[in-house]
Amino acid sequence: MLINAVRGILEPTLMKSKLVACTLAASLAVGLAAPSHANGLFRELRVGVLAHDVPDLWSGFRVEDAPVAFNVEAVLTPALPFLGGAIRPAIGASVTSGDSTSSAYLDARWEFETSAGIFFGLGLGVVVHNGQEDLKDLDLKALGSTVLFHIPFEVGMRLDAHNSLSVYFEHMSNGEFANFNEGLDRLGVRYGYRF
Repeated sequence: MLINAVRGILEPTLMKSKLVACTLAASLAVGLAAPSHANGLFRELRVGVLAHDVPDLWSGFRVEDAPVAFNVEAVLTPALPFLGGAIRPAIGASVTSGDSTSSAYLDARWEFETSAGIFFGLGLGVVVHNGQEDLKDLDLKALGSTVLFHIPFEVGMRLDAHNSLSVYFEHMSNGEFANFNEGLDRLGVRYGYRF
């Protein structure tokens, strides 16, 4: 029943971009099918709702008018210990509710968790999107290239061994490697389930 409700909300949006739709579906399917023990490939599944193209953050100004983006992410188990935390791969997608830019990403994500259950995450990766590269449509960002840098930041709280809530920020831009680099920021909340 829940799956049908989510499908009813997301299905029209997913049809805009086959790449984003495939990434989103694969992340959900694999995350839901992940083993329930700590030795599995998938460590955590996170889903959330993000405000799309938030003004006055890293990219500086707002152009795209989609109110929200739906985010889904699978954090994988392989880990490299680093600075008291661990670096893990994360794959995900942020799909907008309108005709604005949607994206799919792959990150190296460093996460540190305190004994009180508060965690911090910071990542660097690549993102592909279905938006425009050059300034053709004034209602969309000119992102400069199809493949961009993806920089996420997250702070959250573990509610128990499996569940968490967090505030999540993601920035995507080409780092001034192209003629246009308007960048795009999203900010919102996510729920996580650790297997």
